[in-house]
Amino acid sequence: MLYQRWWRSNIPPGPKPKFLLGNLHQMKPLWTHSFSEWSETYGPIISVWIGSQLTVVVSSSDLARQVLRDKDHQLSNRHRIARMTQTGTDLVWSDYSPHYVKLRKLCTLELFSLKSIENFRSLREMEARSMVVSILKDLMSNSGDDQERKPVIVRKYLAAVVLNTISRLMIGKEFGSEEGKEFKAIVEKEHLLSGSGTILDHVWWLKWVSSWFFSDKEFLAHKDRRTKWFRGAIMVEEDIEIEDHRGFVRKLLVLKEQKELSEETVGGLVWNMLTAGADTTAVVIEWAMAEMIKCPTVQEKAQQELDSVVGSERLMTESDIPILPYLQCVVKEALRLHPSTPLMLPHKASETVWVGGYKVPKGATVYVNVQAIGRDPANWINPYEFRPERFLQEETDVKGRDFRVLPFGSGRRMCPAAQLSMNLMTLVMGNLLHCFSWSSPVPGERIDMSENPGLLCNMRTPLQALALPRAAARAIPLPLD
Repeated sequence: MLYQRWWRSNIPPGPKPKFLLGNLHQMKPLWTHSFSEWSETYGPIISVWIGSQLTVVVSSSDLARQVLRDKDHQLSNRHRIARMTQTGTDLVWSDYSPHYVKLRKLCTLELFSLKSIENFRSLREMEARSMVVSILKDLMSNSGDDQERKPVIVRKYLAAVVLNTISRLMIGKEFGSEEGKEFKAIVEKEHLLSGSGTILDHVWWLKWVSSWFFSDKEFLAHKDRRTKWFRGAIMVEEDIEIEDHRGFVRKLLVLKEQKELSEETVGGLVWNMLTAGADTTAVVIEWAMAEMIKCPTVQEKAQQELDSVVGSERLMTESDIPILPYLQCVVKEALRLHPSTPLMLPHKASETVWVGGYKVPKGATVYVNVQAIGRDPANWINPYEFRPERFLQEETDVKGRDFRVLPFGSGRRMCPAAQLSMNLMTLVMGNLLHCFSWSSPVPGERIDMSENPGLLCNMRTPLQALALPRAAARAIPLPLD
């Protein structure tokens, strides 16, 4: 039997699998929680059988260093969920190859270089200001005759500011309101499908018999919906005379022939940038705001710093970030405790390697449990406590060099947009704190901090909060419309 053959072959320990299903029957909707619990029993490197696929999960900073740095070359391929990733010609899901290197270099030079990030700084600041104005207008319209303060849904504003920023970077314009709503719905569905998957993705023999007995209607409907939206909102750019290169899509269309990029690759690359950028940033900020409502002393300390450095006559800008060390620590602490992707996207062994003294066979899937590492008591004192001060005590890099906190990954597969994401998170969070004081709608009521299953670690219940304008917000003239 397959499992028995591997059982004594020096692979990492783990829960005993069952015939055909492996450990799927034991998996919780939040896989990272199952992996973390098994790691407490079997150690920081474990074997889990997802159907017939051997999956190795590492949950310590030392082992993450081995996977992402020491053995990076052998572990940089992707395990792809066939239904969601198609042929793997995009950046996120392609194997490590000359094609991947070409796409990564293109993104790094054209979109995420320091020069490009700086060129679009005013755009991000404009969107942050628009977010503040939107909140103020809603607060004014929500206050009835009784002047009772009504809560706002924080996610609504975060989704808008991040999506507008990313869409203007990508296509040089904001999506219309209906386009934005549809995009948000498609992305949420895609994260759910790709994060938990179905049994068809992991049990090989069901893929063959499924075509005889049933079809995956849910995924096919989702795919058609995504294609329809994409062609209407994005690929219409092909019909526009290219007079400037401000949008990344236009740059791609200019370079399409020169770089020998297929239409599928261009579409996949654009979808990568939109989906990876739009939701991951908003997710972290929402968690951070929830933590600061739970712990108002952290919120007040960040606001005191903003008042001291920025004052109340203007809004915070990105040029203020280097002189706002506590705000930077708040962002880092949110990334440590609540990484947007608690499990790093799955790597695949291109050859047999040894990690932590155990054998990782060629073809095995490898996960790095980012959430478990960020909450490891071996690395962090009181790891479940939201305490930004821990990052004031020592300089800690969160962009791949310190393996105790890996929100953007590390090595060859590290997120190329890490610096852009850090700038946007800090700017948006800073403006939310500078312009408003945030509190729970019901004093003393506990915030639901449970997590939603899926590829991204969203709050299960969208955060609602009371927003009280501060002096900086009152200095903003509101439009009369």
